[in-house]
Amino acid sequence: MVTTPPRKRPRGIYLLPNLFTTGCLFCGFYAVTASMNGQFDRAAFSIFAAMVLDGLDGRVARLTHTQTAFGGEYDSLSDMVSFGLAPALIMYLWSLSFLAKLGWFASFVYAAAAALRLARFNTQIGVEDKRYFQGLPSPSAAAMVAGMIWLGENYGLQGEAMRYVAVVMTTVAALLMVSNFRYYSFKDIDIRGRVPFVVIILIMLGFAVVFTNPQLMLVLIFSGYAVSGPLLTLIWLRQRRMKKRHR
Repeated sequence: MVTTPPRKRPRGIYLLPNLFTTGCLFCGFYAVTASMNGQFDRAAFSIFAAMVLDGLDGRVARLTHTQTAFGGEYDSLSDMVSFGLAPALIMYLWSLSFLAKLGWFASFVYAAAAALRLARFNTQIGVEDKRYFQGLPSPSAAAMVAGMIWLGENYGLQGEAMRYVAVVMTTVAALLMVSNFRYYSFKDIDIRGRVPFVVIILIMLGFAVVFTNPQLMLVLIFSGYAVSGPLLTLIWLRQRRMKKRHR
């Protein structure tokens, strides 16, 4: 009887992708501490910085062929802090605390929905269509929440005055995360491929428009992405019904 020797556990971890993940985790941690000191604009900006780093770690791992199970687990834990707990706590300290138990409940629902969203995503890796997400991604939900705070701070709107808008925004973002709506993932876009020259011009114009009023534009962009899920799902269901009728 031939016995195969046990596989040796690899020592060490890949530095580059996990460095981006650590940066994402740090931004989430800093966002919480900044909000505790009343620096809500810095806290909201840190959430967006965490989004950038979170988007880079996976792409860097794929481009450098350094994808590991450890990196995937570390990324999920980092996402839970930066896009689950941090936005919930920041929104609570900024506005939801003025609604007493209702605000506390809405903040918890958001954090719990982010955890459920990440758990469902991890169990569906390799099964679901990579072109689409099931439910609103947690970074996009965090962008909705943080964007509202950043916008309010920029225009001098107090959290107490925005408390009812805040509870609606937080609850809607939480429900969209655990919904079955389909969201385009943009993962099938080949960033290494050639594109027409006009695409670069449009991208430059897009950056220029965003930087004219980043707070407002980011809220509009991510709110539009949140709405795209129900619309995309309705279109997909309608196409399925049309195909069944023609059979």
